[in-house]
Amino acid sequence: MTIRHHLSDPLLMAYAAGQLPEAFNLVVATHVSLCDECRARLGAFDAVGGALIEEIEEISMGEAALEAALSRIEGLPQATRAEPLKPAGILPAPLADYVGGDLNAVRWRRIGGGVKQAILPTGRDASARLLYIPAGTAVPDHGHRGMELTLVLQGAFADDNDRFNRGDIEIADENLEHTPVALAGEDCICLAATDAPLRFRGMLPRLAQPLFRI
Repeated sequence: MTIRHHLSDPLLMAYAAGQLPEAFNLVVATHVSLCDECRARLGAFDAVGGALIEEIEEISMGEAALEAALSRIEGLPQATRAEPLKPAGILPAPLADYVGGDLNAVRWRRIGGGVKQAILPTGRDASARLLYIPAGTAVPDHGHRGMELTLVLQGAFADDNDRFNRGDIEIADENLEHTPVALAGEDCICLAATDAPLRFRGMLPRLAQPLFRI
């Protein structure tokens, strides 16, 4: 597997600093588990962060500070960190652990044209979903109101800009409008995260958008 499309440095730094929404954390962790290059870059950012923490001047804390911190931690969702890829199955380790198994554990919902999705339970500041797109099928032409990360887990898709294979990640923002097409040969499965609704041109996708939460 040769990965050609990688995470940006700002995304990796934000992930290392714990500043990304849960949905984006999941995509980043899954990609990093597949990508040696991004895993090495993330390790470098983690090391820099650790060095900076060591240089911070110590301050005194109140007597109840530890209890308050532990109370807040218990209310947070479990953190998702990158792990090496497990050899079996389509879903890499961070995503398989999140879903509770491989593809057989995914609860798909049909959204038309043979396309299926499974919305994953994440925080409200961004959403994550698995997408199943039959080979040769095009996703309706759309733009973006925010950021979208799309990681290929099986098969491949292409748009006007490039081709994306297993392990590749496409980073889309407000400047990108495209019509992704799942390439022939194998059905395409992707993990996608967005922090704002997509912007569809067609009337039918716009009408279906609230129903399918896209």
